Amino acid sequence: MAKKETTPKKTAVKKTAGKARSSHKLQTSNVKLQNEHIGLVQHDSWLEPFEGAIRGRHDHALWKIGQLTQNGKKTLSDFATGHLYFGLHKLTRGWVFREWAPNATDIYLVGDFNGWQENEKYRCKRIEGTGNWELKLKEKDLQHGQLYKMRVHWNGGEGERIPAWCRRVVQDDQTKIFSAQVWNPEQPYVWKKKNFKPDTNPLLIYECHVGMSQDAEKVGTYKEFTENVLPRVKKDGYNAIQVMAIQEHPYYGSFGYHVSSFFAPSSRFGTPEELKEMIDTAHKMGIAVIMDIVHSHAVKNEVEGLGNLCGDPNQFFYPGDRHEHPAWDSLCFDYGKDDVLHFLLSNCKQWLEEFHFDGFRYGGHSYQPY
Repeated sequence: MAKKETTPKKTAVKKTAGKARSSHKLQTSNVKLQNEHIGLVQHDSWLEPFEGAIRGRHDHALWKIGQLTQNGKKTLSDFATGHLYFGLHKLTRGWVFREWAPNATDIYLVGDFNGWQENEKYRCKRIEGTGNWELKLKEKDLQHGQLYKMRVHWNGGEGERIPAWCRRVVQDDQTKIFSAQVWNPEQPYVWKKKNFKPDTNPLLIYECHVGMSQDAEKVGTYKEFTENVLPRVKKDGYNAIQVMAIQEHPYYGSFGYHVSSFFAPSSRFGTPEELKEMIDTAHKMGIAVIMDIVHSHAVKNEVEGLGNLCGDPNQFFYPGDRHEHPAWDSLCFDYGKDDVLHFLLSNCKQWLEEFHFDGFRYGGHSYQPY
């Protein structure tokens, strides 16, 4: 019996000692973490007074990534696939159109195909239990090049809108009105340089604007940039270009920083295929192509942009005092909404995968962390 009494006492002492050692290790680890500066502060001691706020934002970002990826069960790239679902898509048979418009009560597509009048054939249906709308059409119901918009109804109002996920927008030369355009060319662009690895040792970047790049009093084009500017960039020893004003924007004088259609390459410079050819040619020359992307804010326009897509001015943007950026006269994205993050991250993925951009320079990035 004595041995039986002695054995549990020894075991209990061992467990207690183990807990004490674990507790000591944990305390030591916590002290070490507290004494170690977060990366930003390690490299800039002037940020030490703000380290608590910086660490808090960093921790929140890690938490949000965990939430969006289901704690690593999928990747952010898996999450960022909205452009493959929303917008107008050509199917093997027919077409499908989808839009995120939670505040809408009714949505019709109107355009060249129906005399710009509402009718049942082009009436979208709300997908039950969601804020998403869908319309399925036959092959003959839409044709390449036709113009269209959404006519959105909501409680207390209605209006014509360009779809948020639209990939092609054009401006009428006479009326100056912007419209979405059905885009399904018979011959899709075939990439010549399918694999490209930028030379970053060192990266020598030439900042440029396609429209302002020509030696003429006019708006330049993707083709002119390909033929006239890329050879000079190569000759002068640059191995990268940073291209401004790619995303569609109503006001040319904004230099592309007041974006209205985030998924549409600006049509004032040419077609999506001509942009792809420009990027492909740059890659064949050994030149990386960085896109100047704008995700910190959006133009206020309601008909062309996201300002009031379906009767809720806060669908994409912060409410209250944070709704508008006073210095930029624009609207500030609400990064606290998963649907907004889905929109913006999918936007990044589209430019990388479909257009083969090599990376991004974020316009107005200093605002985004705040």
